[in-house]
Amino acid sequence: MSLLKIDGVWKHYRGQSVLRGIDLEVAPHEVVCLIGASGSGKSTLLRCVNLLEAVDDGTIHLDGAEITDPGVDPDEVRKRIGTVFQAYNLFPHMTVLDNITLAPRKVHRTPRAEAEKRAGELLARFGLADRAGEYPDRLSGGQQQRVAVIRAIATRPRLLLLDEVTSALDPTLVTEVLGVIRELKATGMTMILATHEMEFARDIADTVCFLDGGVLLERGSPEQIFTAPEHPRTREFLSRILGRL
Repeated sequence: MSLLKIDGVWKHYRGQSVLRGIDLEVAPHEVVCLIGASGSGKSTLLRCVNLLEAVDDGTIHLDGAEITDPGVDPDEVRKRIGTVFQAYNLFPHMTVLDNITLAPRKVHRTPRAEAEKRAGELLARFGLADRAGEYPDRLSGGQQQRVAVIRAIATRPRLLLLDEVTSALDPTLVTEVLGVIRELKATGMTMILATHEMEFARDIADTVCFLDGGVLLERGSPEQIFTAPEHPRTREFLSRILGRL
């Protein structure tokens, strides 16, 4: 059974359709990369999945249960979904450790000692063990984004959404964040990534989806999408980005 099923999802803003009948299924442990030009609907789709945006038509199911039903509590759904945005969104008045342990303690009612133990293990695993007591403004952009990823996975989510997580970083810092995502894939984390990093998408994705004008025009394996895309718009986009095809 699919972990996530998106069925016929539409989203309108001010009379304009920004998502147009999106169908997508994500299996457990699958990594799906969303590619496409800015404004193609990638971020909106992620926001619909974690219920930051209400869909105007269609349904979304997580673990077989519809989460777009009006009677569903969005906060309960978000307990099972981790999200990392373009901006780090760390609380500036909290230390790294407190940022990471806030949701486990306050939302999931995890005892402080247990939450801090897991946070410490994650910080050590991703090369930030010596930063637990620091405040975000003392960290580099790459370190802050790594902390944001750690905060998102500290609650052991069923699904992790990553929205252009390297777009605000200097090129020299992109590699360290992508390394964290690559390691998460190795652990079997189910992820949906919106990204402009084409080579990274090719390397990490199980499935690549090309969105254009709010339509999911093409999906396939990285090999198929990046070497032999079928849709002319996919070929045009990749030719512009990669300078070939």
